Amino acid sequence: MVQVDPFPVRFAPAGDDKADAATVTTPTNSPLALYALRRADDALILGHRLSEWCGHAPMLEEEMALANIGLDLIGQARSLYQYAAELRADGSDEDKLAYLRDAPAYRNLLLVELPNGDFARTILRVFFYSAFADPFWQAMMRSADERLAAIAAKSEKESAYHLRHSAEWVIRLGDGTEESHRRAQEAVDYLWPYTGEMFEADASDRELIAAGIAVDPESLRDAWAKTVSDVLAEATLVQPAAGWMQSGGRSGRHSEHLGHLLAEMQFLQRAYPGATW
Repeated sequence: MVQVDPFPVRFAPAGDDKADAATVTTPTNSPLALYALRRADDALILGHRLSEWCGHAPMLEEEMALANIGLDLIGQARSLYQYAAELRADGSDEDKLAYLRDAPAYRNLLLVELPNGDFARTILRVFFYSAFADPFWQAMMRSADERLAAIAAKSEKESAYHLRHSAEWVIRLGDGTEESHRRAQEAVDYLWPYTGEMFEADASDRELIAAGIAVDPESLRDAWAKTVSDVLAEATLVQPAAGWMQSGGRSGRHSEHLGHLLAEMQFLQRAYPGATW
């Protein structure tokens, strides 16, 4: 069950889709700023989750691979936060957006905030996310917004590697030992209900889609589904049946896990406001 995080809002109020649609029309939180912020939050939170594997990965080579994927995502987040801050024009910058918002002000997918779990769960999460992110960034390279198109051109090169690397591990785990297969299947079953949120679009998104700025996520579903089904089949893993999906992250309704993650990630900035190297 998705729970509403009790922390107060610092920048943007959480609420239902209608409330968000009204909020994003304000000068400091335009549809374009919200669109960039949502993608930045996805990348930052998943990047932070991957950083938690430092010192804990099953082998040195994979320790470096996960760290590099995390750094790629945090780099994407920086570019998107910088753009979002410029669009908001409210004194925000990339550090304030990353470190001085409370949980309900985040607009990331629920998928990326879930705890890492075991190695199989981490790999399956990177795979599910990257199977969407790669065609997303490919499509965004044709955005009418030049800044987003430029970010997409760089991000797609990274997401292609993330997808290839995670897919190879999914196959290795699923078609490996009895234990690795069991863990991989458990990861698929656990994460599957969180994948549907990637294809949601609200009124704010649809405004940008109509303008040729944003990508309709539904148009990416077939590509995502084919990639996922092909890899799971090769990995001898069973794809869950279609059913109810978790939702809420895009409008600020998060699991309890995000609050704990932010408490750790934001500690230094909140304990020593304005600290610089």
